[in-house]
Formats: sequence, C-alpha cells, structure tokens
Amino acid sequence: MDFNELKSFLDEKADLYNNPNFIESDPIQIPHSFALKEDVEISGFLASVIAWGNRKMIIKNARKMMDFMGNAPYDFVLSHTEEDLERLETFVHRTFNGQDFVGFIKSLQNIYQNHGGLEAVFAKHQEENSMQKSISEFKKIFFEVNHLTRTEKHLPDPLSGSAAKRINMYLRWMCRKDNKGVDFGIWNSISPSQLSCPLDVHSGNVARKLELLTRKQNDSKALFELDNNLRKLDPKDPVKYDFALFGLGVFEKF
Repeated sequence: MDFNELKSFLDEKADLYNNPNFIESDPIQIPHSFALKEDVEISGFLASVIAWGNRKMIIKNARKMMDFMGNAPYDFVLSHTEEDLERLETFVHRTFNGQDFVGFIKSLQNIYQNHGGLEAVFAKHQEENSMQKSISEFKKIFFEVNHLTRTEKHLPDPLSGSAAKRINMYLRWMCRKDNKGVDFGIWNSISPSQLSCPLDVHSGNVARKLELLTRKQNDSKALFELDNNLRKLDPKDPVKYDFALFGLGVFEKF
C-alpha cells in the first residue's frame, strides 16, 4: 500500500470501530457509568491500571473496585475512613492486590488535595508532541506519599523503556475529542495531537504488518516509531488509529 491507500484503509477501519458498540466489550465502559468529571477520571484511571489480561475479567474487577467505593469514586477518594480502606484489602486482580488498591486511593487523595487533580498533574510536564515525560513525572508525584514499594510496578515509566500502554489508553479516553461517543475528551489542557497509541501485542502486530513499525519489542522506542508514522497520517488526531489497529488485530485477526 502507498501512503494514500494506507491512510484511506486505516481511516475507514478507525471509523468502523470508533462507535458506541466498542464500549460494550471494553474497560472504557467503567467511566461511562459516571457523569461527574472527577468520577469519570478516577474510575477511568483505576480501570485502566488493571486493564491487562482477559477483558471480561478486567471489566468485572473494575466494577468490583467501584462497588468497594460505593460507586462514588471521587467522594470515596476524598473522604474515606481507615475502616473503608480495610475493606479494600480483599480485592485482587492478577498481581494488583488490596494493598495496592489502598495505596492508589491514598495517592489519589494526595493528588486531588494537594496537586489540583489528575488532569493538572498530567498537563504539567506535557511536551509539544509527546506525553511520555509527563507520564514519568506523574509517577513520581503519584508515589510521593508513603507507599509499598511493590505498588510502584503498577504504574509505568516511559523514560525507563516502557510503552506505557494502559496510561496512554487512559489519556486517549480523557483527552481525545470524540464525536462518536466513545472517548470522553473532558481534559482540555492536553491536545489530542500529543497523545500516543496504546501499544500492545495486537496493535503492535498489525502495525508491523502494515509497515508502520519495524522494531520487534513493544517498548518506548517502538512507541516513538509508531507515533511518528501515525502523526503523518493524522497530525491532529493520531491516536484515533488505535481503534483501527486494535479492531484489525482483535476482531479481524488481521
């Protein structure tokens, strides 16, 4: 395929999969349960953090997280008691356990009480064409409160080589202006043009078949290569192609 054929093909696939039906089988349905901005961003953040493995199990366990918080995540983050936190300790999703959950709630409380909320922290270190430094700085602020060392592994650091798939997916949810009703676009301080594709096994394999990616590992260097190629296709909204790559990989076994 030449450039124009590739763009036309991926635009068509992005359009096909970027629709409300996508929500039914995706963890993005968790924040879609809420209306308040802070509830959307906190529920989305927690759902994205555990978004690896079987998708049905991810959604089931993310719902469980919301139940633990009385389905009022922002209120819970700000005004939980020690007794509330003790109840979280039975939670488990793969290697993310109840102690990690408690640590995340304490860190989120610090972010909303002392740093102006999740959007303000992510927006602070954004660069013209990348959010990767911002993700790295976010991790530092997130873990500035007392926490278990084991909990740190649940947030990636792109500057240490991670593709940071789940956080890039979360930023797509929050920042991308979507007229299809999937992504929220409730964060106005970060432009969709700065976002990176959530790079995983499916999107990586499809990207290689389409010659958008040559690097074999799905790491930060691969993400940089893929981002550069997707920005050529659409500089304003490069991450819309996540729908195309993911859909081709998961639903079409491309």
